[in-house]
Amino acid sequence: MSPASMTGHGRGEARRGGVRASVEVSSVNRKQLDIQVRCDRALEGLVPQVQEEVARRITRGRVQVQIGCAGDSPKFRPEIRVDEALAGATAEALARTAERLGLSADLSARDLIAWPGVVTVVPHEATTEDAWPAVRAALRQALKAHGALRRTEGEALGRDLLGRVETLRKLVGRMEARVPAVREQLREQMRRRIREAGVDLADDDERLRKEIAFLAERSDVAEELTRLASHFDQAARLLRGRAPVGRTLDFLCQEMLRELNTIGSKSADLGMTRRVIEGKAELERLREQVQNLE
Repeated sequence: MSPASMTGHGRGEARRGGVRASVEVSSVNRKQLDIQVRCDRALEGLVPQVQEEVARRITRGRVQVQIGCAGDSPKFRPEIRVDEALAGATAEALARTAERLGLSADLSARDLIAWPGVVTVVPHEATTEDAWPAVRAALRQALKAHGALRRTEGEALGRDLLGRVETLRKLVGRMEARVPAVREQLREQMRRRIREAGVDLADDDERLRKEIAFLAERSDVAEELTRLASHFDQAARLLRGRAPVGRTLDFLCQEMLRELNTIGSKSADLGMTRRVIEGKAELERLREQVQNLE
């Protein structure tokens, strides 16, 4: 199981009630759901139904739906209308003109139908009511193919993201391992400053212990490390599921960055700072990939 990518493409074709329809669905990244439908003017009444059908299956991304539709039964054949009155009047007028000018008046039906307005072709386009069954069937086929491709890409993204979460988890483990050394460093810095100030205090002096405890509390990052571990666990659970997780993971990435920033601001230790910088760089790569998930 894995979440789906926002990028995909699918095509479907169907014939219902004498109407043949073809539908293409493609999508790219976008924070919100944006559905754009392209079709002939005669089918514009279907746009809300198409958008509703798409929204049942896709929750995020910019989705483009291209619809082609044509009638392939006798009832949709175009009607040929001949204006016989105009044809007769045209023939008579041409005959009189030919006689007056001493020209031949050999007229054929081909000559008359080429005359503007004599023959009119009236197309019988499928109405929205006629077209919807075929369009809906083709759309569902396209969405099915589109979804399969998104899930395939989502599996690859999921594996990559899980690997990045584990990399962050290891970095945080290295931060935790650094905590005892940071605490000892704080104690030594406090002792050195006191000696440099010319104050003679024993190591077990109550005032020294309180000051060291105060500094240790200000620089303690245990809560931040615990919350990071919880965020990693939650991210891994989401990535192993199949529900849309892009927005939730994006929020988790913001929370992870918040914790890393706090750890960096609390710690004056160079080793811890380096680990925080590594963690933020890896988190940025994670967040960029998360933008591809639905």
